[in-house]
Amino acid sequence: MVRNIIIIGSGPAGLTAAIYASRANLNPLVVEGSQPGGQLTITTQVENYPGFPDGIMGPQLMMDMKRQAERLGTEFVNGDVISVNLSKRPFVILVGEENNRYEARALIIAVGASARLLNLESERRLMGKGVSVCATCDGFFFKGQEVMVIGGGDTALEEAILLTKFARKVTVIHRRDRLRATKALQDKAFKNEKMDFIWNSVVEDILGVEEDKVTGIRLRNVETLEITEKGCDGVFIAIGHTPNTRLFNGQIELDDKGYIITRDGMKTSVPGVFAAGDVQDHVYRQAVTAAGTGCMAAIDAERFIESESIYL
Repeated sequence: MVRNIIIIGSGPAGLTAAIYASRANLNPLVVEGSQPGGQLTITTQVENYPGFPDGIMGPQLMMDMKRQAERLGTEFVNGDVISVNLSKRPFVILVGEENNRYEARALIIAVGASARLLNLESERRLMGKGVSVCATCDGFFFKGQEVMVIGGGDTALEEAILLTKFARKVTVIHRRDRLRATKALQDKAFKNEKMDFIWNSVVEDILGVEEDKVTGIRLRNVETLEITEKGCDGVFIAIGHTPNTRLFNGQIELDDKGYIITRDGMKTSVPGVFAAGDVQDHVYRQAVTAAGTGCMAAIDAERFIESESIYL
């Protein structure tokens, strides 16, 4: 059975695409992946998604979006995509350990990007409980508090500067003795009275697991090997993101950081393949922008199918 549209990914971009494709009677299939719902499922309170004046928990938002897509006719399949063949149409997607085969006339890639983490057990257990990878999403919750930002590039300084609008004090922790960020950002950061810096240091552990909230961090100086502990209310990991595009290397045009390049809406370099969400957006990375591009990708895919007169 050849399907009209297959959507890879079940975060805000993928589920919004599914909602729009379902309403267009395209009977979409969503391949959910190993983390159904995407990164919002590890987020607690979401207060910047329109329509929820009292906020909504991230997992609840994604469950509601999935229920909406299901009600409109979207089919879901669990499992990771093992391989994709974009060299000819219909596109072939293999899913799960059984290599279940699916074919599609149009494909929407909404697999997102993964925040690079410190790979600490405490980081995992305290994610959403003081540990965050998004200042735009969570900065509001740290009004008048003290937070740490891990990293030394543009992303870290942008996050830190934004956090100074809310936090009482923001300390940037960097493993080297100088930042990698652009000079303009560095100048802005060094002039900010709310910001401080700890050099030549790496995070050994995040404290507060027993309390179920961040209470501080343990640092190791890479030159002296001295171990110190610093109290804080939040830890923001800002060491970059990795787009989940390994499956598409050599099959679709990517930029130098691995993000899918889209033009004229959500079109990729392969006719019939569209991309939405963080897999093609390394600037905004918000649930609402991901949802917007999911809508655009579904509309673009519908128009593509209609133009080829292959609508089922």
